Amino acid sequence: MNHLRRVLGVVLALAACALNARAASDYRLVGYVAGWEAFPAIAAQPLTAVNFAFAHIDARSRVVLDQAGSAEFLARLRALKARNPRLKIIVSVGGWGADGFSDAAAGEQSRAMFADSAAALLVHSEVDGIDLDWEYPGLAGPGIRHRDQDRRNFTLLLAAMRARFDALARERGRHDPYLITAALADGEFVAHIELDRIHAYLDWINLMTYDFHNSLTPTTGHHAALTRSATSAASERSVAGAVAQFCAAGVPANKLVVGVPFYGRAFADVNAHNNGLDQPYGKYAGDHPWPELVEKYIGKDGYVRHWDDVAHEPYLWNAQRREFISYDDPQSLALKARYVTTHHLGGMMYWEQSQDPHGELVRVLSNNLR
Repeated sequence: MNHLRRVLGVVLALAACALNARAASDYRLVGYVAGWEAFPAIAAQPLTAVNFAFAHIDARSRVVLDQAGSAEFLARLRALKARNPRLKIIVSVGGWGADGFSDAAAGEQSRAMFADSAAALLVHSEVDGIDLDWEYPGLAGPGIRHRDQDRRNFTLLLAAMRARFDALARERGRHDPYLITAALADGEFVAHIELDRIHAYLDWINLMTYDFHNSLTPTTGHHAALTRSATSAASERSVAGAVAQFCAAGVPANKLVVGVPFYGRAFADVNAHNNGLDQPYGKYAGDHPWPELVEKYIGKDGYVRHWDDVAHEPYLWNAQRREFISYDDPQSLALKARYVTTHHLGGMMYWEQSQDPHGELVRVLSNNLR
């Protein structure tokens, strides 16, 4: 009965979401690019936006490009517009462990400082928008400063940014508005976000629908499942669960951009039951980008690929080594893209470009979003 209630809740939330959706024929495809990696090969034509990761926040609540070589990296990203004039270049602020958001959002003066410095960055770096990756409002995370007031202050920060960016666009006679997006997680992470308010200030939301299982979780499992596996806990996170949660809060479907990982997560000393899926483990064994999975793991050296028909995800199990690896591949990515088009969502996002050097995974997303 509880399972039926959960299923019905998801269906009703998606139905409500669809009522707010446009008849989408032009889905967004957004890629993050890590500024600390070598500049990767990028197929500009199918992309809507490239998010440069990361800018940060200084002690005065100003947005700053503090990575070495950021200016040159952004110049090379802007050059991609020669191949795709509609491509948007966005600077992502924050990332895991990045501090400064709570202080910047805390008061009217600090919010103005943040918005003004972000606007100055737009002009100086000739980019099209700012993506906020605050991980996470109201939570200590990896030691970042946080406040109970972050929930309301995040909304006020976005409002200040929208007002400043719109004014800047008018001042510069810009036809297209400057973009504001945010990378957000689901589940307990939204307790400190006013989902019913913030979407008014955002052009779209990059759902971080991955890392559901990692070094901080007690069991193995699909780290980016489309739907929860049959053997998972009732609280298991999934793409469908995240979309339903955001839709139920009133976020329009066409502002939800589903995120996917181009890397896998590995676990060692795993309980052998159920081929290691949804089992306790001894230690976290690291991350593996897609090329490494193909070269060293999938179907090699005892790592057997399995397919979960319920979660719509592959996984690897090495019975001899008792190692489990969760990842996405072309089959699961195609199904997620079809889920996006079926529910008229806003598109898809991926982390991260250097992990798909030959463009195989981007092509899967692009082809299935048409």
